[in-house]
Amino acid sequence: MNFRNCQSSVWLCSSTMADEANEVTEFLKAPNDKKDAKRELPTSDTQCGFGIFKGPRIQRWATEHMFMVLFGIAGCFIGMAFSYFNGTITTLEKRYKIPTKTSGIITVGNDISTTLSCAFLGYYAGRGHRPKYVALGLLILAIFCLLMASPHFIYGAGEDAIKLTHEYLNTSVFNATQEDPTLCQSRLPDCVQSASEWAPIILLFVAQFISGIGCSLFYTLGLSYMDDNSTKSKSPAMLSWSAFLRMLGPAFGYSLASVCLRFYIDPQLKPLITNEDSRWLGAWWLGWIILTIIMLISAFFLYLFPKELPSAQVRRLKANGVDTGVHSVTELSLADMMQSVKRLAKNKVYVYNNIASILYFFGYTPYWIFTPKYIETQYQQSASTATMATGTVALAFSAAGVLLSGYVISKYKPSARAMAAWNGIVDISTVIGILCYVFIGCADSDKATSMSPSTPDSCTASCHCEYVHYAPICSPDNVTYISACHAGCNSKLKDELGRLIYTGCKCIGTLDIANATEYQYARQGPCPVDCYKQFLIFLGVMCLLKFIGASGRTANLLLALRCVSSEDKSFALGLGNVIASIVSFIPSPILFGWILDSYCVVWGKTCGSKGNCWLYDTKSLRYTINLLAAAFIFAGSFWNIGVWYHAKDLQIFDTEPEEAKHKKNSQQFELNELSPSEVK
Repeated sequence: MNFRNCQSSVWLCSSTMADEANEVTEFLKAPNDKKDAKRELPTSDTQCGFGIFKGPRIQRWATEHMFMVLFGIAGCFIGMAFSYFNGTITTLEKRYKIPTKTSGIITVGNDISTTLSCAFLGYYAGRGHRPKYVALGLLILAIFCLLMASPHFIYGAGEDAIKLTHEYLNTSVFNATQEDPTLCQSRLPDCVQSASEWAPIILLFVAQFISGIGCSLFYTLGLSYMDDNSTKSKSPAMLSWSAFLRMLGPAFGYSLASVCLRFYIDPQLKPLITNEDSRWLGAWWLGWIILTIIMLISAFFLYLFPKELPSAQVRRLKANGVDTGVHSVTELSLADMMQSVKRLAKNKVYVYNNIASILYFFGYTPYWIFTPKYIETQYQQSASTATMATGTVALAFSAAGVLLSGYVISKYKPSARAMAAWNGIVDISTVIGILCYVFIGCADSDKATSMSPSTPDSCTASCHCEYVHYAPICSPDNVTYISACHAGCNSKLKDELGRLIYTGCKCIGTLDIANATEYQYARQGPCPVDCYKQFLIFLGVMCLLKFIGASGRTANLLLALRCVSSEDKSFALGLGNVIASIVSFIPSPILFGWILDSYCVVWGKTCGSKGNCWLYDTKSLRYTINLLAAAFIFAGSFWNIGVWYHAKDLQIFDTEPEEAKHKKNSQQFELNELSPSEVK
């Protein structure tokens, strides 16, 4: 991606240089007062705004600092959108009966389109009006947010959600002419396949796919525009502050998801259950409406910026005729690119560092995407609590790790080997933490999933429960059944508190033959499970891992930047990003999504597919996911040993200017100590 930023910058500079040669000559020869007047009168390339939204008041905001702030805020909103999607994945799976493997495929849609479109858009759009293309990227992302919300407005809240409301209870459940499908059925129920079963899935994937195009326009052209329109001394700081603003996005996104999921999927209806119930469907669509609006507002403000900032044009005109080290566009050929690839392939530090990063990303990607789902299934927490813990709490430790590591590196300037060694320590610490996840289980949750009968028994052989949806009930002996049908219940009534009681349950109380009838009942809803203590322990370990993992980002980036020559730097970063997407970010969610599905105990089966998973074998799932992820990260740590070995001569910081400055100051001090006669 950075290579394409560089390419876009070269195209822009070379295409404008020839057209403005006469203007440059006149500018350099003009008196100072004419130069100042020239600065005050913006050209078409430096004119800020459009239509009625332009003039001196708007023109004064066309500065590099203002672009940095607005670009960073817009990046924060983009981070909000993607983290909001991660926080609502479980709810989407329940609503549209999507297996986790399929949701993993939906998730990588933006990575696929980013990989395919990044080079094309960076090459062609980089020669045009970059702020307008950045605004176009935000407009595409606004369409993405609208498409993500559209399934709700097309298909509604869904029958399963409506059945869990007071409105449905008052009109349908106790209608004598209507048979309750959750009870033991004397005949095989009719199976009606929904014609729109795959339509929401396709719509969600298309939305994710076009979001990658918007991200390519936004980041590829926005970062190059910021770098080209700021001084070289300010560029690193501005990029860092912009990145810091974008880091806030995931925290806000998960917080927004947590708030929205507290509301029922249809706010106009009154639910029978609370958000602690696993069947609760929150208003997942509500946040997308908010994100659509703020994306459009961000696009408007960034569209106002000129093709080139006035201050950048002044610096460029002054530097005309000076060799800036930028090659002409004609030199950027396919042969040059292949030569760069050969040089990078022979660079052991670059190759080993990228392999270590790829293995780390592959192992850690499921925690970035599926952590809310993991918390919900393992520790029986609500979707709102899971997203809040993943976002606000954990990401705060990530931000602290990045800031602290940046301060330590800037102050103490460690060697390349020290940074490589720290990356290895980060990997090993991450492996240890993930292995701790294996043992942070909840016995009550494991017991609940192992005791829930999911296969036909003699007591339910004649009940035809195959297509009965997940509606858990709790028996007096604290065993959760998938539904009243799976417990063999044939009738129901209301108690004095208005709660549903299922009676005549053949599978409950059968051990006590004398008092079988007395114990053959169950209450609506799953049996209570207390996993809050284990959840807090998991949260503490997760925050520690977030902090340690984030502390290695700056060191890893510096190694990637310093191990290649300046001519290959941008291309090396771009090539590494593309390879990481193809090898890690795309296959990893699909693989771990398939693993999640393979340990499903109860499926929301429909006529056309097995639907979404309602209940997992939590113990087996915990062992498999964490051990496999730890194996990938542990394998990556060995490649950091290779980085450490070959980085012995790698110079991270340019110390020569400081030494020269110190020598010059010493000579000046000695000169000041001499008397006037000695100086002569």
